[in-house]
Amino acid sequence: MATNQAEEQSNTTVPGAGGVLDPRMSLALNVHTCPGVYAVLLGAGISMASGIKTGWGIVQDLVGKVATLHNPDVPGTGTEAAADPEGWWREQFGEELGYSRLLAEAAPTQAARQALLAGYFEPEDGEDTGKEPTAAHRAIARLVKRGDIRVILTTNFDRLMERALEEVGISPQVVRDHQIDSMKPLVHSQITIIKLHGDYADLEQRNTVDELEEYPEAQSALLNRVLDEYGLIVCGWSADWDRALVKAIEGTRSRRYPMFWGQYGRMSEHARRLVAQHSAAVIDGVTADELFTDLERRVEALDRMTVAPVARDTAVAQLKRFLPDPVRRIEIRDLIEHSVTLIASNADQDRYPLTGNAFAQSIHRYRADCDTLLHLLANGVFHDDGTYNHLWQRVIERLNRLRHRNINGHTEELEKLRHYPAVLAAFTMGIAAVVGQREEFLARLLTQPLWTPLFSNGDRQVPAVYLNPRRIISGSINEVCSPGDGRTWHYPQSRWLREELREPFRVVEPDDDAFRAAFHRFEILASLMSLDTEHVLASPWSGEFFGDDVWGYDQNGLAADIAREISDTWPLLEAGAFNADVKRAKNALTALDQFRSRHHPW
Repeated sequence: MATNQAEEQSNTTVPGAGGVLDPRMSLALNVHTCPGVYAVLLGAGISMASGIKTGWGIVQDLVGKVATLHNPDVPGTGTEAAADPEGWWREQFGEELGYSRLLAEAAPTQAARQALLAGYFEPEDGEDTGKEPTAAHRAIARLVKRGDIRVILTTNFDRLMERALEEVGISPQVVRDHQIDSMKPLVHSQITIIKLHGDYADLEQRNTVDELEEYPEAQSALLNRVLDEYGLIVCGWSADWDRALVKAIEGTRSRRYPMFWGQYGRMSEHARRLVAQHSAAVIDGVTADELFTDLERRVEALDRMTVAPVARDTAVAQLKRFLPDPVRRIEIRDLIEHSVTLIASNADQDRYPLTGNAFAQSIHRYRADCDTLLHLLANGVFHDDGTYNHLWQRVIERLNRLRHRNINGHTEELEKLRHYPAVLAAFTMGIAAVVGQREEFLARLLTQPLWTPLFSNGDRQVPAVYLNPRRIISGSINEVCSPGDGRTWHYPQSRWLREELREPFRVVEPDDDAFRAAFHRFEILASLMSLDTEHVLASPWSGEFFGDDVWGYDQNGLAADIAREISDTWPLLEAGAFNADVKRAKNALTALDQFRSRHHPW
């Protein structure tokens, strides 16, 4: 359920580049298959969401200011000059507009120029938002950290890409034309940013029509090498003004790897010609943020497919073979314990930073690291007859310990996310119990083991409280799970978990509708048990089960079904949930219904 209903933008593929695959799928497959062989070409469009002006926008603004200073008593002079900066400059000074000349006129000294330009590119004191790396910059930085991207070409003067890389612990090699002779070879650098038009702190920048007509010889040679040896992902670049760059791409005779072109809005005629010349795959109707966060999500998904599926499937086959044999209890324990140990051994701060903008990277990595365990739990709990309930609960106990490690210096959302493996495990076991008609197991799963948060003065919480997804997965989930086009899901944590946990249940429950029903039933049962605790932090596991299509109305739907089931013989009550009290269970359902009425988002 999205906050507004709009059809997804269609993706178009230029003939010869796409075939039957959606170009976004093709892009992810190529990047994942050939890590390090794709360069990214970034234009002004990638930085627009940050509020930074384009290079031409800065020229217009500066010319407007110069015009105002020259004619302070003439109203509208600055606005008129900004509308046609080259024409005004030519008429005023009898020469063609040049960026260096413009800066010298606006700010005569180096210090003055630095201060003037910094105002366009750096956050001002007390400015809380704006001029920060965008979601696209940060997704690219994470792709660089993975080793997928090694070269970034940019026409932008800002340093948002550099800052995004620094946030994930990477110090990039930044190259401008006068530094090319002393740069490290591209293959020896983790990431090289080639600033084709300079940096905002440079006096010499390329910003006017004449300045963008030709590149210095050394820069042209480096650019041609990149275009010849690397695949290219273009985003945020119109190709309208940068003649030297257009000519370089036109002159590339062969492409070793496909070209992909992200486009939002109408494509310019220059861009169309380049796309046609190179049979580029056009990813149409997506913003830069959507393009690169989607790419990151897809390559992470491909990672999960390649994490030893044979070993994973072999482990599941062994578990199924061992479960009916009481003699094999030690092997079963070893199988589960080993899978948890692998997760714990990976959970260090190098792989899972506790500071910076690592949310999307971490949530994908946790899912990949937990893959084998989740398959074992889905099959194990489903096929078990209750013999190994203590073993399944011990999984949560061990995963809880991930939050008790050293947390010197952290952001709240990344520290809380260390409970995400336990959330994945609890959901997997809960869904398996519902599918396997073993709901009595939930009475144990959602009440044991207790967990005490650090610095909480001994506050002991049950899993129904501390594993509530809305407490563990922050609102940043909207960056990696959204319907696109700037929309968000009403319950993004619920939607994300349902999508992430579908694959481990393909054998246990092959029917998608039946899996969805089991997922929602577990959410609502967990919500009831949370509300029954009356803990100060107790709240429903708010999810898509609140929708009318699941919750129902007029005594139809999931809520009415559960209301009819609540009795002395209800498996959850027989297992001790709600203190085996029918009235308490009904009160919890009433409280959940009231919560839904108060917080219904549509």
